[in-house]
Amino acid sequence: CGPCVDIHYDRIGGGRDAAHLVNADVADVIEIWNNVFIQYNREADGSLRPLPSQHIDTGMGFERLTSILQNVDSNYDTDIFIPLFSAIQAETGAPAYSGKVGQEDAPLFQDMAYRVVADHIRTLCFAIADGAMPSNTDRGYVLRRVLRRAVRYGRQNLGAQLGFFSKLVPTLVDLMGSAFPELKEQQAHVTAVIQEEEESFSKTLDKGLLKFNELAEASSEKVFKGEDAHFLYTSMGFPVDLTELMAEERGMVLDRDGFEAKMKHEQELSGQALLTKRMAGAGGKDMRLVAEQTSYLAQHNVMQTDDSAKYIWNEPLVACQTMGLFIGRNETKDKLGFVSQLLSDDANTQGTVGVILDKTSFYAESGGQTYDTGTLTSADGTFILQVDSVQIYGPFCLHTGRVIQGTLSLGDSLTCNVDYERRSPIAANHTLTHVLNYALKEVLVKQADAAAAGGVEQSVDQRGSLVDENKLRFDFSWNGPLTEQQLGAVEQICINHIKNAVPVQSYVAPLADAQQISSLRAVFGETYPDPVRVISVSPEPIPTILENPQDPTWDRYSIEFCGGTHLQNVSEAQGFCLLSEDGIAKGIRRIIGVTQADAKIANETAATFEGKLMEGEALEGMALEEQVKVLTTELNGISISASKKMSFRGRLGDASKRVVVWKKQMVASRTADILEQCLAAAA
Repeated sequence: CGPCVDIHYDRIGGGRDAAHLVNADVADVIEIWNNVFIQYNREADGSLRPLPSQHIDTGMGFERLTSILQNVDSNYDTDIFIPLFSAIQAETGAPAYSGKVGQEDAPLFQDMAYRVVADHIRTLCFAIADGAMPSNTDRGYVLRRVLRRAVRYGRQNLGAQLGFFSKLVPTLVDLMGSAFPELKEQQAHVTAVIQEEEESFSKTLDKGLLKFNELAEASSEKVFKGEDAHFLYTSMGFPVDLTELMAEERGMVLDRDGFEAKMKHEQELSGQALLTKRMAGAGGKDMRLVAEQTSYLAQHNVMQTDDSAKYIWNEPLVACQTMGLFIGRNETKDKLGFVSQLLSDDANTQGTVGVILDKTSFYAESGGQTYDTGTLTSADGTFILQVDSVQIYGPFCLHTGRVIQGTLSLGDSLTCNVDYERRSPIAANHTLTHVLNYALKEVLVKQADAAAAGGVEQSVDQRGSLVDENKLRFDFSWNGPLTEQQLGAVEQICINHIKNAVPVQSYVAPLADAQQISSLRAVFGETYPDPVRVISVSPEPIPTILENPQDPTWDRYSIEFCGGTHLQNVSEAQGFCLLSEDGIAKGIRRIIGVTQADAKIANETAATFEGKLMEGEALEGMALEEQVKVLTTELNGISISASKKMSFRGRLGDASKRVVVWKKQMVASRTADILEQCLAAAA
């Protein structure tokens, strides 16, 4: 913080003293510029500590400055908004915007609707172009609320038809595209996302408005019930602030407390169900380390678990000191769950227990990668803990599992024995997830035909991932299903990396330096540590890449920030098979893939099926018809390459067409025979 200077502008001027009108909510005296001289950090006790590096934080109101330069009374009278208003009128057929506010705009509040729609199309276009997506959580839900508010105003106040909102995107791009080229680059993507969201909400909007009116009229007082707002939220997709606004328009007040209480109750039920599920997997125990437990450990001088050895393979980690023994929340008299000793024959330590060490070679579940398993053993072999899970709680890694034999006390030394055979497919799936991310961008963006994408480049951004010993799962932004050719091309890039034995490099670098790499694939909105671990699937060492981070050569490689365990060379994955590609939300697709033995099985299954298909394609008539039925059923039940499955379905479709032709020929032949018999009888 620090002293600040605000610059205000008096629209009337003429030499008058308008100082007393500053910050007095007078429309003619507006703040256009704010400068804060950042000099101090305000401590918890209120004292000011001088900062070692001081600067000026400056912000100017773009729209307000424009209104002054164009000598108009409102931001909405500038050429920033007027073209949008014209586009809105053209799409809705509503009366032209006239600048009315408050009660002079009643009862239809059409000018307010103009402003809301124009403001919201700007917000959504910029946010989506930057990589954000409407969803049901966090920032995504903010965007969804903004979009639904605009659609409701357009439909209800301006009489707009379905699809009007997405049609405003080109006007916004024309206005702002020269200053913000990403709007032009992402125009097709932005339009598609807004169109999908608009269509989805419109399906329930009309019913929702009728239900709102019904519920509002049923209320004996001027209060809209919180439970009714919750129903509209869960069943009709109405954000609560939209319901509140609609209630205010009817002279009603929303029972916010009732709505929040209903939401809290639902969350508690959901949380309890999740906790019950977790406890069932831990023998009925609550094995979480929450604030009480982590505070206890800190007070007893238990330091952060050193897990740097998790990147070392095929070596036991010895001399790991036992820092904490945990048998579950509420399992001890003080309810904290910590004990000084674990005994294999003690009733208190039966079932799942937890061990905290000063260091570990186990990978704790994080970043979309599952945990390691294995054993913790004493040097003499008298104590064995079967590690079934490893979780991170604050600075601590908790190894949970079952005591197989022996006794363990605080301070005892243990050896970490990771199951590296299980970790191998996990690492293969994680490394191929990186290659898959690269391949998707290569096929869908770089190699995409511009005409097919409407001349505008779309983006492929990671939206989530999960890797374990059985599969890899990768979620990404894209507006429709991938074609057979695209799936095949993505899969082939991954296979080529394996065949070409591309090295996998890792390096810890300063965050600011690593972020300069032009081809870096980072997760939108993710916060990364400094320094950060960089994973590159490339023959070039990462320090070489950092020397010239903008070199376009690096575009040929997969480069990401990642703290997971990986292969040393992609060839260790042995094989790759892209099993499926499906939509899971608006503009979000999900790919499932496998590596190593699972990929081999999938590819062998595909080869076996293709052999059967080739034999079937050689058949004719009824035999072909029967074989098509059998093979179609079999194809639906096997796990093979998604592109090959699509190809096989196409070939079965062609075979089915041959069956239809054969049947028509049979009918025609029989008809001719009957006709010939009839003519012979008549003669």
